[in-house]
Amino acid sequence: MSEVKEKIEEVKEEVTEKAEKIKEAVAEKVEEAKEAIAEKAAEVQDTVAEKVEEIKEAAPEKVEEIKEAVAEKAEEIKEAAAEKVEKVKAKVSAPAKADESMESLSDELEKSLKAGPPRDDDPVWDKFEQLLADKTPFDVKIDSAVKGGVVAFVDEVRAFIPASQLAAGYVENLEEYKGKTITVTVITADRTGKKLVLSGRDAARKALRAEREEKRAQAIEAIEVDSVLEGKIESLKDYGAFVDLGDGVNGLIHVSQISYKRVEKPADVLKEGQTVKVKVIGKKDGKISLSMKALEEAPKRPERPERSDRPEREDRPRGRRKEESVEYTEKEKASTSLADLLSDIKL
Repeated sequence: MSEVKEKIEEVKEEVTEKAEKIKEAVAEKVEEAKEAIAEKAAEVQDTVAEKVEEIKEAAPEKVEEIKEAVAEKAEEIKEAAAEKVEKVKAKVSAPAKADESMESLSDELEKSLKAGPPRDDDPVWDKFEQLLADKTPFDVKIDSAVKGGVVAFVDEVRAFIPASQLAAGYVENLEEYKGKTITVTVITADRTGKKLVLSGRDAARKALRAEREEKRAQAIEAIEVDSVLEGKIESLKDYGAFVDLGDGVNGLIHVSQISYKRVEKPADVLKEGQTVKVKVIGKKDGKISLSMKALEEAPKRPERPERSDRPEREDRPRGRRKEESVEYTEKEKASTSLADLLSDIKL
């Protein structure tokens, strides 16, 4: 009977060990699935956040354009009003020159009548209007600096570029642009008033963005997976923390990669502006995945307590079992009950 009991104990132990291994394997798979789902959710949230940021960035530019357009119109109205006032003052203060003024006005009217109305089929202004409609960029050379902007000539037509439309940012010294060639687009083509206004701001901003993107792409290319970097926490989200790595490059520490300890929210353990060391664990489509946990020492799993109430299996005497024969008979139908297992054992 003692041998039967030992056999039963061994079967029980094997079943228990198998069950423990299955539980551990299932638990690991569940954790992997959770992390994969969390990472996918983070990627979706990142994409949404980037789109929101793009919309936010575009909105101020539109507001600035409207403000500048309003300011330009206001300046034009002020200049026109000032000219009218000056003309009235001149006529009131110099009545003696009335005859000369009349003669000058008569000459201007005669020249205007000879010139006729503005030509609607002027190919030069057709070209300007087409450039305005298509927003086609082209290069011009700055001729001179004037009050509020600079002047250039396009097909022998005087064009004005306001200071606010000259470059990507604020221009302090307009004289520095004399003789320079810049890329511009037409923003006003008034055929009747013979008014041509250009802008170099959009082209300059596009060039600046392209330069920044190129530098960022080069910086990302230089970063290798498994390298350890230092950066500052740029922003904190519920799903992770964005880290500024310099050169316009940032990366994401997913909340599951902050620590081996459970972290509910990144804000619980991190703060904006904090300097952190991170390990690069992935690069895909210009996005960098970072980890702080990878630089920590993984906690050891608790060892299973050993049974002290009986000797180790390998130390137990096995001689008697070799001398005894155990026969198993094949049944038509398999059974896993303990009674069925023991019923076919002959001692």
